[in-house]
Amino acid sequence: MSIRPFLLLPLFLFSSALSSAAVPAPASPARLLERTRVLASDELEGRGPGTRGEERTVRYLEAEFKKLGLQPGNPDGTYVQAVPLIGITSAPTLSFQIGAKALPMVPINDFVGFSTRAVESVAEKDTEVVFVGYGIVAPEFNWDDYKGVDVRGKTVVMLINDPPITDARGQLDPAVFGGNAMTYYGRWTYKYEIAAEKGAAACLIVHETGPAAYPFGVVITSWSRENFELRTPDRNAGHVALSGWLTLDATRKLFTTAGQSFDALKKAATTREFRPVPLGARASFSVKNTLRPVDSRNVLALLPGRDPQKRNEYVIYNAHWDHLGIDEKLRGDQIYNGAADNAAGTAVLLEIAQAITALPPAERPARSLLFLSVTAEERGLLGARYYAQNPLYPLARTLAIINMDGANPFGPTRDLEVIGHGATTMDGIAASIAAAQGREVLPDRRPDRGSYFRSDHFEFAKVGVPGFYAKAGKNYVGQPADFADRKVNEYIARDYHQPSDEVKPDWTFEGAAQDTDFLVRLGLHIAGDATWPEWTAGNPFKARRDAMRAAGR
Repeated sequence: MSIRPFLLLPLFLFSSALSSAAVPAPASPARLLERTRVLASDELEGRGPGTRGEERTVRYLEAEFKKLGLQPGNPDGTYVQAVPLIGITSAPTLSFQIGAKALPMVPINDFVGFSTRAVESVAEKDTEVVFVGYGIVAPEFNWDDYKGVDVRGKTVVMLINDPPITDARGQLDPAVFGGNAMTYYGRWTYKYEIAAEKGAAACLIVHETGPAAYPFGVVITSWSRENFELRTPDRNAGHVALSGWLTLDATRKLFTTAGQSFDALKKAATTREFRPVPLGARASFSVKNTLRPVDSRNVLALLPGRDPQKRNEYVIYNAHWDHLGIDEKLRGDQIYNGAADNAAGTAVLLEIAQAITALPPAERPARSLLFLSVTAEERGLLGARYYAQNPLYPLARTLAIINMDGANPFGPTRDLEVIGHGATTMDGIAASIAAAQGREVLPDRRPDRGSYFRSDHFEFAKVGVPGFYAKAGKNYVGQPADFADRKVNEYIARDYHQPSDEVKPDWTFEGAAQDTDFLVRLGLHIAGDATWPEWTAGNPFKARRDAMRAAGR
């Protein structure tokens, strides 16, 4: 079924409901596919930060922005914002001693370890090993997995994700840790942060494919190569010396050798009464780091608003340009092309820019639009974090960020998913725009995967800026009911963070074009509306936004 009649008539009917009466030209599936091919080509070498692939990617994005007539996004007259990174390639060792029994851990087979301290080496011997459940301190839930134990200088072992708390009916309780939705407490980033705050020497997370939502192979490809951090004067001295992941098999072996039942302790960790359990083991580790200063870049372009009174207010469209680059240790294909992640999302960013810049000047939005393509998302949202900490335009005058991480390469859908649905008032706008397309907005169908905390908009949320992040829908036109689930599961099992993430023969991008038209409309509405997007009542980021707006930062 062609997407055009399915989409265009309702948009004309809906134009009166938008703040702008503009009707942009529909997105082009062919153009989206071609831009994705360019960005995912071997010539861009996997778009690794600090590589020749970055140079080529930045040049391509700059050229596309100039071709569209967009102004440089940096007030200094350039299309880039310098992002100072430090590349850290870690060579770790780890072993446990339990009485007279030595238990060495084999890198990759048993664990993946690294140090985010920007120093040449770290080492600790005979640190006490403590199991700290899920490693969470959440006063609002009366939860403390560290209660009564000082873990300074110790090695803490913890579970991934949030504890599954059930109610009287045996169902996951939405009032505690989001029910079946992951909270930030379940993210590995939080777990390393709280372990560092508690003074731990090392933090080891037990990997389980179900709760993590990806296999251990993703941990290997993501963390056993060169990692990145923002360059800081203190060289990240406050981080734990060793961060890492244990396989489930290695964890069971450790617990069994220590005379403990992993399953029993995991079950105990789902209660508020849980207390940290010393395992009677000592951990020794070392990490030798190879350091490389990396001068990476965010790429950005500006479309000034047409209203002189509002052009100093901004709506950001964002998609990360980076992926994992080249791994010369691999046999065969060594390039992580990152077609779905995130060449496709960057192609959508460019297509949105093309649609809006094609509008007559009198029909362009009142407020300014910033088209932002950030670096190092795959390395911990670092490009987004750097912009959020060093904004080129005041965040107090930034209405929202609309984030594209991935795109629907298949056909049109009758719905689309909003990640973090219910967090902001933009959901109501989105529902109206989707309805005009003959579609509906649905909440994230897999909130347990924590997607809200795994993409760039989250760094803006942490400082208070409302974010919108939509993913492809579930109900594909002309496809069986399980089509979406099959495609997602195939991608995670086969292609996610693997060299096989390349443009596929069955990609048409008709669905991406449908979603692009939706995102164009969403941004135009926000950029022209008298009412600013807001966090919903009770959202943890609302207070930060209110304080930001009050201070005018």
